[in-house]
Amino acid sequence: MLAIILSACLATDPNVCKDYKISLDANTDPTTCVMDAPPYFAKWTEEHPAWRIKRWRCTSASEESI
Repeated sequence: MLAIILSACLATDPNVCKDYKISLDANTDPTTCVMDAPPYFAKWTEEHPAWRIKRWRCTSASEESI
């Protein structure tokens, strides 16, 4: 299973950053993850208006560091 990992920083203080995990459907492969990621960014940005996405990646959903 894959997930999108967003690295985002506060709009008011770009030195304060966090990683967020968005879990994906179990049947998602790496190529589909990359191609389907932008709508997830839009939804996440609407739900977290104080944060700005700086980078992202597709990775294993079991990654423990998030």
